[in-house]
Amino acid sequence: MALLKREEWEGFVRDVDWTLSYVDDEAVYPDWLTGIGKVPREAWAKWEEGYKVSYPEYVYTQREKESATYAVKAALQRTSTFDHLDEGWKSSTKMHFGGVAQVEYTAMLAELKMARFGLNGAWRNMAVYGQLDELRHQNLTTFFGHELVAKDPQFDWTQKTYSTNDWVPIALRTLFDGFMTTSNVVDCALMLPLTFETGFTNLQFVALSADALAAGDVNFASMISSIQTDEARHSQQGVATLEILVEHDPARAQWVIDKGFWANARAFAALTGPAMDYYTPLEHRKQSYREFMEEWIVDQFVRTIEDYGLKKPWFWDEFMRGLDTWHHSLHMGLWWWRPTLWWKPKAGVSKDERDWLREKYPSWETVYGDKWDVIIDNINANNVEATLPETLPWLCSTCHLPMCNPTQSRDGKWRIRDHALDYNGKKYHFCSLGCRQIWWKDRDNVNHLTLVDRFLAGQIQPMTVPGILEYMGLTPEVMGDDPDYEAWTRDYVGRTVSGLIKAGATS
Repeated sequence: MALLKREEWEGFVRDVDWTLSYVDDEAVYPDWLTGIGKVPREAWAKWEEGYKVSYPEYVYTQREKESATYAVKAALQRTSTFDHLDEGWKSSTKMHFGGVAQVEYTAMLAELKMARFGLNGAWRNMAVYGQLDELRHQNLTTFFGHELVAKDPQFDWTQKTYSTNDWVPIALRTLFDGFMTTSNVVDCALMLPLTFETGFTNLQFVALSADALAAGDVNFASMISSIQTDEARHSQQGVATLEILVEHDPARAQWVIDKGFWANARAFAALTGPAMDYYTPLEHRKQSYREFMEEWIVDQFVRTIEDYGLKKPWFWDEFMRGLDTWHHSLHMGLWWWRPTLWWKPKAGVSKDERDWLREKYPSWETVYGDKWDVIIDNINANNVEATLPETLPWLCSTCHLPMCNPTQSRDGKWRIRDHALDYNGKKYHFCSLGCRQIWWKDRDNVNHLTLVDRFLAGQIQPMTVPGILEYMGLTPEVMGDDPDYEAWTRDYVGRTVSGLIKAGATS
């Protein structure tokens, strides 16, 4: 029997839908789950993805990618490549494995939600492939990361990160719950496949893949490159959904994309910024974090929204200024609170590295140089205790990241701002105007308690730094520390506290 040509069956099988006779449509696709809003129900019949795929094609392509990725892994198992990787780069991979593996599983649940409540048969069909993708990503990342536990116990956080109360996964759960768990499918499509996967995963999967190859970590580069090829396909759900929403409710489309972009920008400043500008060995850095953001995120994002008649977000100027400061401040905070991390945060402020930072970020020395100088002199004086935390960090009520965004005052000094807000008899603190505005408009949906909130509520006992570490699930063998103290001493031997300012300007 002759097989039908693809064009004779594809349009039918990818968009199977029917009119229900035994129940109202609203009961099957309730607004609180679908997010229909102001869009007429019949408008979703126009939903169409650009790149179409059949199940046999999908299986064949995925099998080929799996074979290639695991073949690289099998070959490298017989070498000592990993043992010779820079400790800073290893920290980048630990951040990725711990921060991403279980998020992929949550993304699978989000895709399943769209596969059930998507408002068009083709959308639901694409989401089925999307959930298969995310399940593959979760399995791939977990397997690759967990296999390294025998070499370093910090890799155990590949599986356990999101089951702990460490402040980093608390912040990430806040972000991804808002995207994947508590949102309706229309909002989810705009924040997850469009804003997150079309844009920001480029930072984690494209930029880090290039850095991984340069650093000699072919195994990691192969894994994340394989994952990114899936993202490029199922992320089409975002653009197809945006086209319909813009036509009928552009104000809602603008708001959902804006808040999704802001939340991503804050999270990736903590996860990817330090990895690119501090942990990656200097000789292997392809671009600075800001340069990559401008090329892959800023330009692409602006083109996308302007193509659909949307405007730049209200926070755009604040975001662009933050490209010079956010990740540097968060890196310093991560390093200071290194006992609370499952990786070893390399300071990355040797003389050569500071030269590079000054070249890429002209204000870096003015804002951060003298702070690192104090740290360096304490290290050289063998006073490491002075570089360890004794208090809780000041956490933002929206992004849950430390409030450490400096802005320049009229007198030229750089200061940290508290954008506070009183609501229902309680004072909330925010790291930025963007976070405060998003919290105010979405306050009924943003309800995770920060680590500080939990501490003040008595949920952490004993109420001491050791008690906090135990609450977060940190044990001595996985607590982070700087792997490069000896290099600091070698670079800055002879420094004195009285010479900090001068040294900061010339070192």
